Amino acid sequence: MSRVRSERPPLRVFPTTLWEYPSQHYDWTDADGRRHVMQGDKDYAGATPSWVIWQLLMRYTRETDRVVDPFCGSGTTIDVCRSLGRPVKGFDLVPRRADILQADARKLPLEDQSVDFVFMDPPYSTHIDYSDDPRCIGKLDAAGDDGGRAYYAAMEQAIGEGHRILKNRRYFALYVSDSWRKLKGAPAGSGAGAFMPIGFELFAIMRRKFVPVDIISVVRQNQKLDKGNWRKTAVEENFFLRGFNYLFIMKKVDDVVQGAGKHGRAPRR
Repeated sequence: MSRVRSERPPLRVFPTTLWEYPSQHYDWTDADGRRHVMQGDKDYAGATPSWVIWQLLMRYTRETDRVVDPFCGSGTTIDVCRSLGRPVKGFDLVPRRADILQADARKLPLEDQSVDFVFMDPPYSTHIDYSDDPRCIGKLDAAGDDGGRAYYAAMEQAIGEGHRILKNRRYFALYVSDSWRKLKGAPAGSGAGAFMPIGFELFAIMRRKFVPVDIISVVRQNQKLDKGNWRKTAVEENFFLRGFNYLFIMKKVDDVVQGAGKHGRAPRR
């Protein structure tokens, strides 16, 4: 006898800057009465929680707003936009679906100031093997021999493209986590390793082009965090498991960024 999956909690706009999503996906019914229970691909490594994208679109877009995701992965952003009636284009270096367009996030085939919202969930250094394409940003080490310069230079290009295609006074969001890697041959329990403050580094890059709106902390629900052996190892080896992601929300306000000087203020939303 098959087990019937229970209904997920109803969606509501979350009021605080600490988000703990109740489920990776959400339920919705389209205009033809078909019920959808997933956005993107459940087997895709590193997929963005669709609940997070839904929250952003509800706050920072309207139904006619054009949304772009340059790191579209398995298509989660596309599916969320369709559930909300937002026009959307998703790009990826190696598309996994027919409705994802092939493009490098560092050079998007879109006109200047042509979209209303940009969402990015880029690679967080080299922890996931996204593809065999040598151009993949996920092959660049944020703690490599070059000090991560190649990774951050690539991300600066991608962020620059997001700024270029975004209309003035519209919004940009980036979802990312810091990272840590154990140093090979380090003594047990020393905690010696390479910490990569990817969130802070990317925030600094974005501040050169955008005005900050807010920073959300999203509790990670990685299965590794619930495994006793991982928790035990983290304590014994003196390192931390990544417990949250940053969600940086920025606004393109060219007249303020360019004309207000070093301490220019963001206007009211």
